[in-house]
Amino acid sequence: MKWQKKGHIYGPSGTPSWAQNSALTPTPILLNPDTIRVYAGFRDSQGVSRIGFVDVDSNNPGKVLRVSETPALDIGQPGAFDDNGVILGDVIKVGESLHMYYVGFQLVAKAKFLAFSGLAVSTDGGDSFKRVSAAPVLDRANEGIYIRAIHSVHLENSRFRAWYACDDGWELIDGKPYPRYQIRHVSSANGIHFDQETQPCIPLSGDEYRIGRPRVFFVKGQRYMHFTWGTPQGDYFPGLAKSDDGLHWTRIDDQLGISLAPQGWDSKHLCYPALLQVNDKTLMFYNGNNMGLEGFGWAELESTE
Repeated sequence: MKWQKKGHIYGPSGTPSWAQNSALTPTPILLNPDTIRVYAGFRDSQGVSRIGFVDVDSNNPGKVLRVSETPALDIGQPGAFDDNGVILGDVIKVGESLHMYYVGFQLVAKAKFLAFSGLAVSTDGGDSFKRVSAAPVLDRANEGIYIRAIHSVHLENSRFRAWYACDDGWELIDGKPYPRYQIRHVSSANGIHFDQETQPCIPLSGDEYRIGRPRVFFVKGQRYMHFTWGTPQGDYFPGLAKSDDGLHWTRIDDQLGISLAPQGWDSKHLCYPALLQVNDKTLMFYNGNNMGLEGFGWAELESTE
């Protein structure tokens, strides 16, 4: 793949109070023929994320049309699995509604945090979402007792297929714990109750200690996955894999087709890519330095040769 970077789109200006900084895990949908809505996690001064959105012109995604004034999804009630922040997930259309799969964070005494997956539904065109349950739809399990974070959902043959990150303990870097995680697949008949059986997808490589934020997409009939990997040295960069069935994946990182800039907002990190096909074009929305602190930008697919 060969991508052409188009530039930075949005970073919070410091107001309102719930959106002081960052625009984490940008996730686009085509709201209408003229508008792309990019959902993202905006952080307050304490680092707690709430989900808002940025509407951009579908013909010129560098042009911002609207920014949400209030959260589309706020944090959960005190004591719930999502009481210390929420980030995207994925947003898909189911019937006349939008279903948002999100990751909720909770602080606990003996681990850095817990992160499990919730579901919220919008019936007002995506301006606001209401939780299906105060409990997670993908909760802890033996293969993930700290983290089970859905980041991509497809409705295929009347089943909801989800690709998610699950933990493998903690990595100490300079004396601080960072989560180790890998990617797995799980499915559901109704998108709420997920099967017990899960499938590992992509193993770690080299000195990677985490690989996550799986985003599954099709280009010219081929199924691909973008993901983001990290090393103890501070690298944080996307990878690419392809699959025929969504279960067995082959890494093709050398075909990613995008790289760090020599300077500027995406010169240190490039992470969390999410794709959207619109107007016969394939667009990528992604975070840059410091994992979204400076907001997000976009690129356009030039070729798959």
